[in-house]
Amino acid sequence: MNTYQGKQVLITGASSGIGECFARAFAAQGADLILVARSEQKLQSLAAELSGQHAIHVSVIPIDLTQPRAAETLYQRTVAENLRVNVLVNNAGFASHGYFEQVGLKRQVDKITLNISALVELTHWFLPGMLERGIGTIINVSSTAAFQPVPYMAVYAATKAFVLNFSQALSEENRDRGIHVMALCPGATETAFFETVGAQEASVGTRATPEAVVKTALAALDQRQSFVIEGRMNNLLAVLPRFVPRSLAARIAGNAVKPRTA
Repeated sequence: MNTYQGKQVLITGASSGIGECFARAFAAQGADLILVARSEQKLQSLAAELSGQHAIHVSVIPIDLTQPRAAETLYQRTVAENLRVNVLVNNAGFASHGYFEQVGLKRQVDKITLNISALVELTHWFLPGMLERGIGTIINVSSTAAFQPVPYMAVYAATKAFVLNFSQALSEENRDRGIHVMALCPGATETAFFETVGAQEASVGTRATPEAVVKTALAALDQRQSFVIEGRMNNLLAVLPRFVPRSLAARIAGNAVKPRTA
């Protein structure tokens, strides 16, 4: 496995789930961390634990990335603290579940802001520094929802399709410039994700642990992959839409996650 000893890794959505597991994995390899999420208390607790266990430096930046200019504010904070980000993990994101018109418009727009706009902005802010140093890694967390339209989670699936395509395009752009960009596509995972969604039926298949998802991601980084899907069954499900009409793929996905009250 590549060593991240002494590298500075910024992780959004770091207070729990996949983001927290990324923090633990990089800390175990000796990386210094920049932990970003809304919950300062959770971040401080994690920072104290990891800095004590691994003798690393951990910075905590509590911020809500759905707020205007939040991504720029985060970047400027790292500049002010002389933090040179070598690895950017764009993990923060959320979903909602239900008929499109019944989900509040603000929640839909916040989802687009966090899942797409903040990710694009942070990538745009931190990529030039990586290029200047001639080395860097960007991990964008997408989803298996990226591979087909998903009724009742229409906006979420569309945002993750954007993340997948955006990441693969940047991977090719930067292939010969020392920068590795990769999209991570987990399926259902044992995190607070579905509690936030508020619908257990949105979970399809056996849930992976966030530790397994991060282990898959780090192995794929070593192999210089532009994207990786966690789990054998998820890989099969991601391939299926290539062989059926998109309308049928959407119908299958919709039947799988249809609200129980529908």
